[in-house]
Amino acid sequence: MHHKGRIVLTAVLLAFALLLGACAVYVCDYYRADTAAIGEFLPEGTSFREEPDGRIVIGPEDATVGMIFYPGGKVEHRAYIPLMQALAERGILAILVEMPFRLAVLDVNAADGIREEYPAVRDWYIGGHSLGGSMAASYLSSHTDDFRGLVLLGSYSTADLSATGLSVLSVYGSEDRIMNREKYEENKKNLPAGYRELVLEGGCHAGFGMYGAQEGDGSPTLTAAEQITVTAEAIAVLTGTAPK
Repeated sequence: MHHKGRIVLTAVLLAFALLLGACAVYVCDYYRADTAAIGEFLPEGTSFREEPDGRIVIGPEDATVGMIFYPGGKVEHRAYIPLMQALAERGILAILVEMPFRLAVLDVNAADGIREEYPAVRDWYIGGHSLGGSMAASYLSSHTDDFRGLVLLGSYSTADLSATGLSVLSVYGSEDRIMNREKYEENKKNLPAGYRELVLEGGCHAGFGMYGAQEGDGSPTLTAAEQITVTAEAIAVLTGTAPK
């Protein structure tokens, strides 16, 4: 091989190695679940099932309403166990999926096959936080007949769901500095007429899970426990599982 060719090959291999290194750093830098905060939130004796694929299932065995939840980007999925527990306490079978490298964009179809495993559940909803919410909406756009509705937490739908009869709940915190507000407003047109929007005064972007403060987020006046509880109550109203 000529000297010039060796130089080019070395440069290409070096660039590839740097790219792999940058990707490794990116996927390994993520928000981990705050196990201490989660432990304080969960009632004594709380139990949940973790499947071999990482999926976490919490809820009553006789539930007729189910929620499949996609976690936020670069957030450990276990950070959303408190929200799933809060939904389970309101009669919802909550199924929290684990995403490859904690990025829902890498497995938009993570909900495939889940509904069939729980034949007692009649009404299914799908939702997610941040990137997870957008990817859940994308999945829903191809499965509108399989679900009753969508829950977006600090998120928006780039998929057009406006012509569907889906029930949609969009929740975000007034102190959220992560979600792009311009894109949020722009993409409202993709939601069905009659969707419900809930702005949590004092809430922030990270408050839907328990993984600590998120870089660039606002300063909340609500605790994560408070934000999760209010959010679960709103979801229960959407799904019809709230106390009459």
